[in-house]
Amino acid sequence: MANGHGGAREGAGRPKGSINQLSREAKDVIAAAADELGGVDRLVAWVKEDGGNEKVFWGTIYPKLLPHKIEGSGEGGGLILQVFADVAPEKTD
Repeated sequence: MANGHGGAREGAGRPKGSINQLSREAKDVIAAAADELGGVDRLVAWVKEDGGNEKVFWGTIYPKLLPHKIEGSGEGGGLILQVFADVAPEKTD
């Protein structure tokens, strides 16, 4: 920059790969609230209450555990792994 401000500076910013403090605090608060609301047992009961809840679980909640970015290529640069997170498993009653 002409005035010496802005742009990349060595040592500036959060270190690569470090967790954002606000994100970590938000996750801790959400986890504490989930425990207060009944934790795993309550979540399972909620999912089983209604087919729509199960769809929300598999389509919205569970995919948050999947990797955000999948890298890898086969011969000629083809994709090896592809994740479809918006499909709930079919019930077999």
